[in-house]
Amino acid sequence: MLKAENIQFKIGHKQILNSITAEFIPGEFNMILGPNGSGKSSLLKIISGEIGAFHGTVLYNDKKIGSQRKEDLAKYRAVMSQLPELSFPLTVEEVVMMGRYPHFTYNPAKKDETICNEVMEKMNLSSFRSRNYLTLSGGEKQRVHFARVLAQIWENPENENRYLFLDEPLNSLDINYQQEFLQIAKAFAQQNTVLIAVLHDINLAIQYADKLFFLKEGELVANGRPAEILHSSLIKNVFNVSTTIIKNPVTTNPLVIFNS
Repeated sequence: MLKAENIQFKIGHKQILNSITAEFIPGEFNMILGPNGSGKSSLLKIISGEIGAFHGTVLYNDKKIGSQRKEDLAKYRAVMSQLPELSFPLTVEEVVMMGRYPHFTYNPAKKDETICNEVMEKMNLSSFRSRNYLTLSGGEKQRVHFARVLAQIWENPENENRYLFLDEPLNSLDINYQQEFLQIAKAFAQQNTVLIAVLHDINLAIQYADKLFFLKEGELVANGRPAEILHSSLIKNVFNVSTTIIKNPVTTNPLVIFNS
């Protein structure tokens, strides 16, 4: 389990996050939503360990994140940031192998190569393995980076959870790959993984999320299962748009229709 307790964060005199307390349970797909500037990415960076200067406490299985060596943390915690980019002409296979760097010192072991092969197969990237990363489309690069972070925490550590953080992971992906991406992520979460993603598309979030966390002006205004917390008044409060909430004929989670 991941616990965030009374998280407060400022940049200069601007309050970015104010008294955020939340729990994220392994096996569930947790989605953070909110308008631009609400503090979504800042919260993700804090609970993933990318930002260390904040007030409050972040606990991984009741251990403070700051008490853990970064080298150890990198073996079971992976982060996919917004618009990750590389400027070197590496092959796709080499980029995916970067995810295994925390697990070896000089040269990858056979196990690392096997894991990268499995992940590329899972992401339908096997035919791309020798391609120059710089020649790929934006969506293809996005899939390669997802394969990289999956490779990083592919092994399930004994008596520990894995932690996967995704910040706007669907940028540049077409509809088909958006669905594939979220299906793979959701299946990964069910294997002893704490999965937290920042997303803008509210209906995609509702379709796949087990829990939703709504931020507005740095405060957590609502959280819970989509079917339990989604109301037009909540969407109006958070995003300032009028909506109608309807029943989804396919899933138990509702759909949000934006009123014209």
